[in-house]
Amino acid sequence: MNLYTAKEKLKIVKEKPYKLEREIQSLFENNLITLMGLQLVKSEFTIKSRRIDTLAYDAQSKAFVIIEYKRSKNISVVDQGFTYLSLMLENKADFIVEYNETQKDSLKRSDVDWSQTRVAFVATGFTDNQKTATNFKDIAIELWEVKRYENNLVSINQIKKSKSAESIKPLSAKNNQLEAVTKEIKVYTEEDHLVDKSDAIVELYESYRDAIVNLANDIEIVPKKLYVAFNKDNRNIAYLHLQKKNIKLWINAKWGDIKDSMGISTNVENKGHYGYGDYEINLNDDAQLEYIMSLIKQTL
Repeated sequence: MNLYTAKEKLKIVKEKPYKLEREIQSLFENNLITLMGLQLVKSEFTIKSRRIDTLAYDAQSKAFVIIEYKRSKNISVVDQGFTYLSLMLENKADFIVEYNETQKDSLKRSDVDWSQTRVAFVATGFTDNQKTATNFKDIAIELWEVKRYENNLVSINQIKKSKSAESIKPLSAKNNQLEAVTKEIKVYTEEDHLVDKSDAIVELYESYRDAIVNLANDIEIVPKKLYVAFNKDNRNIAYLHLQKKNIKLWINAKWGDIKDSMGISTNVENKGHYGYGDYEINLNDDAQLEYIMSLIKQTL
């Protein structure tokens, strides 16, 4: 992909490749919240003679995330990714201790949802084989591409799995390490939230899901354990939690930041709820769908 400056004539913006992995690491560690919505726990974390470039924590998923930076394309991201996942699952206490020693908060092992553990590889590019090897809907490995250009421009893109991606479980059954990891780690899909729901709830969910996605071109659906999040520019803007008789919607905004002239929102700033945001709406039908979309749109 080429970048251009646009005046009367287009002028190409030249790429300035990173010379050192450390440059990429510093960029991400200094901007983890903005780029990935993660909390930095430790840079250069060593455990069992293995060095982890960046150890991070996902407060929403309540899970640890390992981030590795690569300039070389000649690596097996699947083998290395599962090695790190296995390392974490076999040494949970060490990760808890590291978090408690470096952060203001303290965690117990039971506070962490180990099933949401994942590994992210960050590189200036990935081969087709690497992309294909991680194109499974239930693999806890992410690929992020980063490129630097003139004029202090940086392009960062998470490589998404295809909608037709299959499950890795048939392959993991042939490998003891892969099988052990996939048994403990769960990557959630929309189907997991719909599997035991009535036709009415499924239809209601699909109506709101499609409406939210259509608010902008780059809104992504991110299924998690307890909700389906909707992400724009690496920030979750809304969450849907499917229940038996209705759906709960949370809008990620501070109370007072959204103009709700009809007063259909509830302030849950000081109440426990899933996701982030102070606005909660119970969805029983789609009668007010258009108005509710106008509320979410205020956060874009």
